[in-house]
Amino acid sequence: MNLGMNAGTNPTQILGLDHVVIAVHDLDVAIASYRSLGFTVQPGGQHPGRSSHNALIVFADGAYIELIAWRAPAPQERWWRVLQAHGEGYVDFALLPRDTMAVLEAARGRGLHTLTGPVDGGRLRPDGAQLQWRTARHETPDVPFLCGDLTPRSLRVPEGAVRKHANGAQGVAELGIAVDDMDATVARYRALLGDDAGVGIEGGQTPCAVFSLGTTRFVVAAAAASLARGQGVTRMRLAGLQSSLPLQATHGAMIDA
Repeated sequence: MNLGMNAGTNPTQILGLDHVVIAVHDLDVAIASYRSLGFTVQPGGQHPGRSSHNALIVFADGAYIELIAWRAPAPQERWWRVLQAHGEGYVDFALLPRDTMAVLEAARGRGLHTLTGPVDGGRLRPDGAQLQWRTARHETPDVPFLCGDLTPRSLRVPEGAVRKHANGAQGVAELGIAVDDMDATVARYRALLGDDAGVGIEGGQTPCAVFSLGTTRFVVAAAAASLARGQGVTRMRLAGLQSSLPLQATHGAMIDA
């Protein structure tokens, strides 16, 4: 599936996972590490007005991994603070709205008043192309942020050969998300996604909330042992990946086959 190309024109629709963010200390080192694991890594560019720069690992399903690092301290940014406090690894994930403002208003209409935005952002690619997006964020990191394009998505998320990987990875099949209050988080997801998302509870030793968007399954669980970095992504399973990857090489991100 190519995200953003789904049938239908409902502006309040969330199309699927947009990207997963991994914070690293040195972007060049991280790029080399991920390339050694069989990923095709595309330099992303610089964020104007910020000290951050990034690189992308884009999959055939349209979702991508963002590797982000900072050239100078950025204590005003949560991702940078998590990196300094807990080291490299996952810091966030984003969903792709058809229209950021429409999704934001719909979520607020369902009671999610703690979702703020929209905020316009952008990036200058190494080839000089300027791209722009619009985000909305929840005040707590158990809920993903929204990231919708103002310029064509193909400017932000490259297409073609860059989406092919020697290790066989084709897309993000599953994300594991740790939270500290299941009931509160499930209510937030239902308000964000609406009734069509089918956020359900599965039993077992550790009850979890499960839902799917596009080709990605999301598993949300209250897992105190996984909250050292705070609420958010703890693991990712990639469709087509030949074997699980060592944490040292992934810079602290658990990536399973």
